[in-house]
Amino acid sequence: MASGGNTISSGGGLTDRYAAALYSHASDQHALDAVLAEMDKLGELIDTSADMRRLLGSPLVDVNTAQKAARAVLEAQGFGKIVQDFVGVVASNRRLTALRAIVAAFAALVAEKRGVVVAEVATAQPLSEVQEQQLRARLIEAGYGNVNIVKSVDPSLLGGLVVKIGARLYDTSLKSRLQRLQYAMKGAA
Repeated sequence: MASGGNTISSGGGLTDRYAAALYSHASDQHALDAVLAEMDKLGELIDTSADMRRLLGSPLVDVNTAQKAARAVLEAQGFGKIVQDFVGVVASNRRLTALRAIVAAFAALVAEKRGVVVAEVATAQPLSEVQEQQLRARLIEAGYGNVNIVKSVDPSLLGGLVVKIGARLYDTSLKSRLQRLQYAMKGAA
């Protein structure tokens, strides 16, 4: 996931199927790197544009209007035919609300196929360059060789960080520490 306040989420069957279909099509067209770059750009567009998020999340917009609007935005932003067509299919299948999750699932699938481990990292404050390098070094020490760190900011964590790598979750956030302390105090009372 790209930054933008998104919480760490797990992939679902629907998003995985769409991601796999796009991966297969992009591979067949020998355009995987270009599509990956455009999907990353699409994720950033969704994260930074309130108008785009409203379009994707509105149940009031009919399918044809949503499809035309999404295509117009993508064309104006310089997206290629493969990504435009893909978003058109997602829109026609009434799945625009899942588009951001599909973008994330596609990035994770490409990383997996290329042997890159994706570490989703949520922090209360944005990581500095030094902190990110230290985290990468710790992950390499832990046996995760080729790591792609996907950062997000979640102020509710208060401090510390939450790292998700595949099914593993490492939670050193202040929020979870306070919750554990609260449970321990309830048990002692």
